[in-house]
Amino acid sequence: MTRRRVGPVLAEILEAINGIETHTAGLSLADFQQNWLLKLAVQRALEIVSEASRHIPEELLNLAPDIPWKQIFGIGNILRHEYHKIADDVVWAVVTEHIAPLKIAVQAIQRFVGPEN
Repeated sequence: MTRRRVGPVLAEILEAINGIETHTAGLSLADFQQNWLLKLAVQRALEIVSEASRHIPEELLNLAPDIPWKQIFGIGNILRHEYHKIADDVVWAVVTEHIAPLKIAVQAIQRFVGPEN
């Protein structure tokens, strides 16, 4: 795997998370399920989060031990290769329960590494 600068990687993750938060704010699971384009957009944003997170060095991942990094790495593969098995309620649970803690962790890592990296 090519080593990327971590600063831009963290920015990509935060951009995807912010997009998810912006476009799902105030919605219910039913709203999400009825919006085909939104579902695809959220899935794509989660793919970006998954792929980008693979480029964060392990020593930085260790700064956020409560984040299930292996599951984050793996969700991208599921979204890309097992898309026919994706349940809207599972994606919605990721959005409503796991995105906020991930955002906080990525922001903390970003502060730790500084803007130059």
